[in-house]
Amino acid sequence: MKGMFGNMFDLNHDGKVSPLEGATKAAFFNEMMREDVEVKTELELSGLDPNELECMDTDERREALEEAGLNPDEYDF
Repeated sequence: MKGMFGNMFDLNHDGKVSPLEGATKAAFFNEMMREDVEVKTELELSGLDPNELECMDTDERREALEEAGLNPDEYDF
C-alpha cells in the first residue's frame, strides 16, 4: 500500500501507476482542493430548499420530505 490512498489509482491493477493513472490521480487531488465546489445536501439533491422547509409547519414539512422519498424522522428542523 503506497501513500494515503494505497493503490486506488492503479486502475489496471498491475502494481504500478502509469502516466495516465498519475494524471487521473492529479486531476482527483486538484478537484478535491477546489474551493468553488458547491456541496449539495441530500435535501437539495431531492429538489427541496432547506430554508423553505424551515418555514413550513411540521405536517407540511413531513409531507414534502416523504414525497421526495426522504425519511422525515432523519431531519431536525
